[in-house]
Amino acid sequence: MGLLSIIRKIKRKEKEMRILMVGLDNSGKTTIVLKINGEYTSVISPTLGFNIKTMTYDKYTLNIWDVGGQKTIRSYWRNYFEQTDGLVWVVDSSDLIRLDDCKYELDNLLKEEVTFIISLLIA
Repeated sequence: MGLLSIIRKIKRKEKEMRILMVGLDNSGKTTIVLKINGEYTSVISPTLGFNIKTMTYDKYTLNIWDVGGQKTIRSYWRNYFEQTDGLVWVVDSSDLIRLDDCKYELDNLLKEEVTFIISLLIA
């Protein structure tokens, strides 16, 4: 479901979208989701598995799936792609030691056939 699918949804008046947030552990995925939702971000625990936040933006319902980024969980990311309208890859650009790991994991993610049709935002 790439950009074309999102445009089709808008034309069909489908007002619900599924956004998947992935990236290495401790990259800031949960912080971004909480900030967008106006929630408290002072104390955040690592995401084990996934969290779903539903919010409304400009008459649209956004279901944001915040998926854990620990090395043991990364192989399961592909299980979340089905019916995803957008993929947000979160990078902690201040973590210079793990930038190569980040690039490696993004490269692997982009090899998944289903990602060819999903819109991607790198944040």
